[in-house]
Amino acid sequence: MDVIEVWSGRYACLLQSALRLTNEAFANQLGIAVRTVAAWHADPSVVPRAEMQQLLDAAHERASGSARQRFALLAAKKDGNGASKSDTPAAQVLRVAISVVVRQGEVLLVCRRDDDASGITWQFPAGVIKPGTKPETATVREALDETGVHCAIRQNLGSRLHPVTGVICEYFLCEYLTGEATNSDTIENVDVMWVPRNSVARFISADTIFPPILAALEEQT
Repeated sequence: MDVIEVWSGRYACLLQSALRLTNEAFANQLGIAVRTVAAWHADPSVVPRAEMQQLLDAAHERASGSARQRFALLAAKKDGNGASKSDTPAAQVLRVAISVVVRQGEVLLVCRRDDDASGITWQFPAGVIKPGTKPETATVREALDETGVHCAIRQNLGSRLHPVTGVICEYFLCEYLTGEATNSDTIENVDVMWVPRNSVARFISADTIFPPILAALEEQT
């Protein structure tokens, strides 16, 4: 198989396996977030958007001859024997830092692109906590990388296993310092916006918001 007409999450994971890359290394090679790779593992049937199709095409074209041969063998084996979630490469356990950035009576939100397998659209800025990196460092860095906003940690709100994505999330209440909110990660996001703190539930389903976040926002003036 030399050409993939339409990349799916399953084919993307097979390419990752053929390249012998971890989730993080594969994401770095494509220039995307690790959560996107994890979403492909979680739902192999998902079809990435056009820009992502092009990134996968390029990665396949750049692969060595042996890696392309491994990919073809893996794809042929799966296509011949039938594929299921159980026979795709296992997703790695992820830890994600969540930035709840407040500015006066507002909260900073980002809007993910609609091909996210988790079904989440609007959410707080978030990023994977890389091995050896402190959650606090990841929180501040990801907020800046995604939105152009500089912030400082005000309070650790705790952690949980996210009810939708299934990843371990660590939440931090952050104070806005400086910077204009802009969409700095156009591959993953479509928009960035400050919203009134009492309107967050209009953008993010209240039953998925970590309760300590709601309590912290209630305390903001």
